[in-house]
This record gives sequence, structure tokens and C-alpha cells, in this order.
Amino acid sequence: PYATELEENWGPAPGNLNSDGQNLVVYGKQFGNVFIGVQPSFGYEGDPMRLLFAKSASPHHGFAAYYTYLEKIFKADAVLHFGTHGSLEFMPGKQVGMSGTCYPDRLINSLPSAYLYAANNPSEATIAKRRSYSATVSYLTPPAENAGLYKGLKELKELIESGRGPAIVNSIVSTAYTCNLDKDIDLPDLESYDASSDTAENRDDIVGKVYAQIMQIESRLLPCGLHTVGVPPTAEEAIATLVNIAQLDRPEDNIEGLPRVIAASVGRDINDIYRGNNNGVLDDVDLNTKIVEASRAAVRALVEQSTDSSGRVKEVTSVFDDLGNMFNKMAGGKKPYTKAIIDAGFPNVQEERLEGVMKYLEFCLKQVVANNELGGIMELLNGEFLMPAPGGDPIRNPDVLPTGRNMHALDPSAIPTQAAVEVAEDVTRKLLEKLMDENGGQYPESIAFTLWGTDNIKTYGESLAQVLALVGVRPVADSLGRVNKVELIPLEELGRPRIDVVVSCSGVFRDLFINQMNLMDRGIKMAAEADEPLDMNFVRKHAIQQAEELGVSIREASARVFSNSAGSYSANVGLAIENGGWEDETQLQDQFLTRKGFAFNADKPGMMEQQADLFKSALKTVDVTFQNLDSSEISITDVSHYYDSDPTKVVQGLRDDKKKPMSLMADTTTANAQVRTLSETVRLDARTKLLNPKFYEGMLSTGYEGVREIQKRLRNTMGWSATAGEVDNFVFEDANDTFINDPEMQQRLLDTNPNAFRDMVTTFLEANGRGYWDTSEENIERLQELYAEVEDRIEGV
Repeated sequence: PYATELEENWGPAPGNLNSDGQNLVVYGKQFGNVFIGVQPSFGYEGDPMRLLFAKSASPHHGFAAYYTYLEKIFKADAVLHFGTHGSLEFMPGKQVGMSGTCYPDRLINSLPSAYLYAANNPSEATIAKRRSYSATVSYLTPPAENAGLYKGLKELKELIESGRGPAIVNSIVSTAYTCNLDKDIDLPDLESYDASSDTAENRDDIVGKVYAQIMQIESRLLPCGLHTVGVPPTAEEAIATLVNIAQLDRPEDNIEGLPRVIAASVGRDINDIYRGNNNGVLDDVDLNTKIVEASRAAVRALVEQSTDSSGRVKEVTSVFDDLGNMFNKMAGGKKPYTKAIIDAGFPNVQEERLEGVMKYLEFCLKQVVANNELGGIMELLNGEFLMPAPGGDPIRNPDVLPTGRNMHALDPSAIPTQAAVEVAEDVTRKLLEKLMDENGGQYPESIAFTLWGTDNIKTYGESLAQVLALVGVRPVADSLGRVNKVELIPLEELGRPRIDVVVSCSGVFRDLFINQMNLMDRGIKMAAEADEPLDMNFVRKHAIQQAEELGVSIREASARVFSNSAGSYSANVGLAIENGGWEDETQLQDQFLTRKGFAFNADKPGMMEQQADLFKSALKTVDVTFQNLDSSEISITDVSHYYDSDPTKVVQGLRDDKKKPMSLMADTTTANAQVRTLSETVRLDARTKLLNPKFYEGMLSTGYEGVREIQKRLRNTMGWSATAGEVDNFVFEDANDTFINDPEMQQRLLDTNPNAFRDMVTTFLEANGRGYWDTSEENIERLQELYAEVEDRIEGV
């Protein structure tokens, strides 16, 4: 019935997407009474003009035909959307409360929809519920393991463990240069340095910094392979998950984290050890490494009690409630996990203090094993009630487990929680300390923030609380715990200037947290209208300048909370980069400004007004761009979202002095929260994923989809070059050596998934052509020849 309305965007049917020129084509295969089909793409990925539209276009004819086919021709009783996520729920229409003219409503029409959704993504699952009427079934994200070390990094660790003599320190310095660690830490000059003429203290200092860096790489969490629905984890996978759960203190449940209990047994506070470790103090790096190994040994001892002969955990045997334990205690014996910690070098650890965290870990192990994913799908398809459960990060919030339940988010009026405010204050302190170190003791005047829906659900509003903390505003909860007011923190109490912020909210954040956008806008306007000295209130300073420049009131000029227009999502920068259909960086920057330039205004709630001039004028004053990483499962090269919303080069283009702002990332994926530069984070991500044999072999073991995942990481790495220019040349060079210059690897990729391998070759050529990767003519010629070969192979020549 709405086919003619699609013509405005796509011309008359059938169009050139999902069509052979005469007919519309539906891709899929029927198995008895089950049809397995491939949902068509958005359709405008490769079209620069469509990507620029401030509001998203309608679905194309092929997309509409796909759902019409399912309902009217195949006559499906129900639809199962398999995996996170498709594009149905992101089609144009209202944000919530769909009407008959909204495309998600028109497409799904009367079909019951079940949606298998990743347990760690409650925000987009909520959009799937609200906009495509789907009931969700959560599935476990791939198990995370420690990234480990390989090649030169492994050699470095062996060198460090072999001693501290001058000859060894010289080898450590030269190997660190070979591994490009000079980009991350200050190393002495390779040509002139000789450890034998250096003091023991300086040598320890160098070794400590290198050691801290490689341990950071080794202990980084790495999702391994892909999750198979309905398969319980192996014992190794369960250990990896539980070690991460064990790290965190949980004061609300009176549970101390395992590292804290172990550190206390040697008379140290774990936070002090983390601080020393981050600063490269050799003794603390050493102690931290031993604590990590002891934690792992304790968790392994717990899980081994329940591991069957196939190496999987199907049922959990409790270490707390069997009779043998009673006799064990009477005979003065220790629990297996206590023994493991003592054997790891901590003889004074107290078994009573361990009991709280180990009981909790045993409960979590039961939850990890008890998945009901296939059962949950069948319950929904049978039209039965499926138990609800929260979504989020299973490590921060193990209540997410077991999976296979109908996922929900949280009460938006309850964030930010008090705990989130405390973590946020710690991160903003570290952020400002790092910025002042880099900037001769000067505070930054303005910071550009990106806020995500999922991250704020998982962390109960940590990044939202960071924005308020920088401006010097305190969220105030009422007697029911709802946060609906803000108050200015007096400058005397704040003890520093109010920092200006420019907040870019994702479309999902806008849909879920409109009240929190209201809080931020009110707080920022309070700061702009406060009668305070301009050198202590940068929000007011910039608002006065903008009010004069744009001829508006100070209140209007202090709009700082921006997003997409209603019913529209993303800056489409990721889509442009994924499809290669962009002319130059200016086009990407225009897309960002056009699509993200809608301001939220607390004086007119519910309206997102296009305020491109105000957006540009606010971004012009930015000194630093900032994002948060809050969970190990999704990092900055796993998805395109992070660079899609990164405004680094946008700000550089708008600034009068054309100076590139600093780019920083807060990493709260572990108990040891850190603030790193974007380039450090990209290097860490590349070393632990793209260039790490443990990662790419894990992906290759899953077959054709694994090759696509490797290529996706490479393409997303290039995305950071395009939006921020923060990718080192060696990342592309080493990736080329790993995947292209190794004939055996090249053949494996080509045989497993020729299409993804062709995309990989294209990405390398594009990175070179756009000036992001400087390499030899020989490498480029090899890639060009390879491209022609792969093309012939795909065409069947």
C-alpha cells in the first residue's frame, strides 16, 4: 500500500537494489516449513548524497518486498531475527509509539517477531522492542580470555623475567624498539644507550615501564571466536569470565574483590598497587602480576571441581556444602582455592575473607552454565511467556545471566547512581591530571564528549556523570531515588574552573534517556548563567562569546547537548567508510555536522531543533575529544560506532588555529580505570586483536564469518585514520606482513572467504591511496596483483 511513497527516495520499482532489473529478488532458502533469508541492507551505504541527509530516507523497494514476501507469500507464522542487529528497527519513523505511517510498523505489519539479541546490548534491544514490536531472547557474548603475548612481546617478557643485568637491559631496550613500544613509553636513545653505564635505579625504571606496558597487553580481555547458541562454555572460558567478575569490589553486596583480599595479605591496598603499576614502578608491576596470577589460580581451582571429562562445565559441584569439607576443616585443611593462592606466593591470605567472593563466584558459575537460549527461542515461537531479565555487561552485573531470557534495560530516571557518580569523579580527576601534565599545568577550556545508550545502561550513567562533574554540577535524587534535579557545586568546593563540554548523544541515547539530556542541558545552562569570573567558568566564557557572535541570548548560546533528528540514527560516517563511497574527509565531516547538529533544549522539551551554526560554534572552542570504553567485549575497532561519532578532525577543521585537539579515551573495563590517548588505545587494540595470533586464529577457526570479522577490524582501524588521524604506520605495515606477505595465511583467507579477503586487499590499497599508510612500491604492486587474482576467483574465471 505504501509502495508509491518509496518512489520519492528510490524512483519507480523495482529499482537497482535487490532486483535483476525486472523483478525484486528475495535472498534465502526454504527448508520444509522454515525459510532462512538474508535481510537486505539499508541501501544508501554507497551513495554520498543520501548519507548526507539530516533525516534518514525510507527503505528501498527490495527491503519492503522482503517483509511483504515473508508475510503475504511465504505466510510466516512468526519471524526470528537472528543476532545483533539488523536494520528493521532503525528505519525512519517516530522515536517511540509507532503509527501506521512509521516504516518499522509498516514492514513488520502483523508478523510476530522474536529477536535473538546480545545480552550486553540492552539499549538497542530496547529499540527493537519499541520500534519493531520484537520480544528479545538474550544470548551470551563470546567468552573473553587474556590476550596473551606473541613474537617480540613474548620475547620481552622472557627477557624481563631472566634478570636485570646491563646486557639484559640493553636487549630489553632494543626489543622494545622492535615492538614499537617507543610510541607508548619514553625509552632511551637506541644508538647511544648502554645500560652498563647507567644506574641500577634508572635500569629498573626502564624495565618497570616496559613490563607495565606488556602486562597491559597480555592481560587485556579478548573475546575469543564467536558464540554458538545453546552451547555451554568450556571450563577455560568459564575461568576467563569469572576472573574478570572476581576483580571488582561489590560494596552493595559486601563483597571484596579477589585482588583486594590477596593484596591485603601482604599489607598493601590494591589501589596503591594499581597506581604504582600504571606509573611503571617495577616492584608494583611485579606484585600486580603475581596477584593477577594468584586470582587466576584460585578461580581455576574453583572451576576444576565442576569440570567434566570433555573440559566443559555442565553441573556445578559446590565447594561449600559437602560433608567432606566439614571433616577437611576439622583436620585443619584448606579449601582448594585457598591452597592455590598460598602456592602462588601469598601464604598469609585469610580463608574467611575469601569466602564472600568465592561463594559469589560459585553462584556466577551456576548462572553461566544455566543458559536457556534455544529453550527461550522455542518458548517465544510457541507463544509462551518468557521470563524477563536485565541486559548489560555480565562481568559488571552477573544478574544478566543466565541468558535465554527476555531482556530489559533499567529505569532511566534512576541514573546516574551514586556509585556511578563516584567512579565518574575518579575518571574526571585522572582526565584533568593527564591534560594538565600535557599542557603545562593549564586546564582545558572545552571537552567534546560522546554519550552512548548501551554504555550508560551498563555503567548506570558513568559517562553522563562525567559530563556533570566537569561542568561542576551535582545530580540530586529524590526520596524514591529518581534523579530529576541538578545543583551547581560552588567554586570554593569545586576547587577548579568549570570546564565547558559539547555533548554528542547517539540516537539510541536520545531515545532512552531524554530526561538525562534535560538534566545535562539544565545543568550547563545554570553554569552559563552563574555570575562567576570567566577564568573560573569556561562555560559562561564561551556562551558570552557565542551569544555575541550569533546574536542570541546567553541561555540559547549555551546549548551543548546535541544528537540526530528524531527517528534518525548515527552520523553515517561508518557506513561511508565501510563501503568506500566517500570522496574525501570533508564529506565525512559534513555528514557529522549535518546529521548530529540537532540541539536539545530543556525550555522546549521533546523538540530536537536543527542548530548547525550553534553546534559548529561550540565545537570550535574544543581542546580535547573524549570517549569512554566500559566493557571488554566491544572495543574501538570492533564496531564502527566509536569513530562514526568521533569529532577530532571535525573540530580541527572548525578551529581558528586549525590545531588538532587532543583525543583521549577512558578505559573502565577493569577495576584499574585508566585514561589513555586515542593513539595509545588504537595501538593497544591492534596489538591485542588484529595483530594477535590468538585473536585471528580464534576467528579463523569459526570459518568464513571469522575472515569477515578480521577484515572488519582492519576497516575500522582505517576509520580512525579518517576521523582522527591517530593510527600509527606500523599497524598497517604489521597487518600487511601478517595477512598478505605470508603466502600460507593469504591462501587460508582466500579459500575460507574470498569476498572478505578481497575487501581486505581493497582496504590496504585504500589506506595507502588516502595517505594513511606509507609503504613500499613492492607491497602495493603485490596487493594490486592479488586484487586481480581474487576478482577472477570470485567471478569464476
